[in-house]
Amino acid sequence: MMPGHRSKSEKHDGGEKQLRRDPYEVLGVSRNSTDQEIKTAYRKMALKYHPDKNANDPKAADMFKEVTFSYNILSDPDKRRQYDSAGFEAVESDNQELELDLSSLGAVNTMFAALFSKLGVPIKTTVSASVLEEALNGLVTIRPLPLGHYVSKRVEKQCAHFYSVTITEEEARAGFVCRVQSSDKSKFKLLYFDQEDNGGLSLALQEDSAKTGKVTSAGMYFLGFPVYRLDQTMNSIAAAKDPDTSFFRKLDGFQPCELNELKAGTHVFAVYGDNFFKSANYTIEALCAAPFSEEKENLRSIEAQILSKRAEISKFEAEYREVLAQFSEMTSRYAHEIQSIDELLKHRNEIHASYTITPFKRSTSKSRSKSSSKENKEDGQTREKRRPKKKKWYNLHLRVDKRKAC
Repeated sequence: MMPGHRSKSEKHDGGEKQLRRDPYEVLGVSRNSTDQEIKTAYRKMALKYHPDKNANDPKAADMFKEVTFSYNILSDPDKRRQYDSAGFEAVESDNQELELDLSSLGAVNTMFAALFSKLGVPIKTTVSASVLEEALNGLVTIRPLPLGHYVSKRVEKQCAHFYSVTITEEEARAGFVCRVQSSDKSKFKLLYFDQEDNGGLSLALQEDSAKTGKVTSAGMYFLGFPVYRLDQTMNSIAAAKDPDTSFFRKLDGFQPCELNELKAGTHVFAVYGDNFFKSANYTIEALCAAPFSEEKENLRSIEAQILSKRAEISKFEAEYREVLAQFSEMTSRYAHEIQSIDELLKHRNEIHASYTITPFKRSTSKSRSKSSSKENKEDGQTREKRRPKKKKWYNLHLRVDKRKAC
């Protein structure tokens, strides 16, 4: 067992610091446990400490949070690897996403959850504790579902319809598929249960419905080779942060399913109504994969291509980030050089203007005023010289005509 790591947010109680416990220790599993073993341990403990069963027990409530917190780390391959190498600090555990049990929420909280879901905020939900407890105690009604047939029903919110499918040895080798779809795009979960020795059922697999064209659908494929599932929630969270991150994380949720094949015998599936306020309409069918040999090979091929593309994109991201950083640096320099050149040209024009416009006008006006005043003065002196002197009245020569008598 690994000792508990110190987390970023430490709780203080009476001045003493409480460390978070090792997630492996909390769930009672070893560090080499498989994903299925971790999931089984979590579901059993979550059912044991669920608030619905321990309404007035604060210790049970704390234990339920700790169990859920631990599972959120160990159920994610990347976060589990990061925790194993560097502890709580590496996985940013304070921001872990929790699954909501809608049956335990009040009307107001359920309304808010429905609103956020409608706005595109990814909200993970879990199966109601009461449904899991009834299944574990063997108190559920199980309907037979023949291979090659389908059943259409309506399941109430936070309730489940159980179905049993029996397959032969030959059918188990050929592969088996269980699919559910809803034409009115209802939200639901497709569940697969392990049968306990006491006759009860424990939840082993869970697939959330997703929109595919004009319907919502979910399926489980037991084909004898690794089949992958795509968790859309991971990419939705990344898309909200950054479009580039969304692209490079698009295939991170492409993870292998826990079970690749089923043995001959009877197997139990269930359809769980996951709507917030209304019931869910659905159609469920079970198929033997023997007639679909071509589809099986196509699925194997396309999933291998997706895995190859995921590795390729991971390498491409490092190159893209490096080139993007260089591009950002170049565009920043480009903008700086444009501004620098514009400022130099502007300053140059101002200098030109100081020579060709303002001083010229000023000097011209002054010279014109000086020359005009000088010319006026000279003209005045010349006119004075040329002008004849006026004779005074007593110097006038008076002519008298002698021929006329006065």
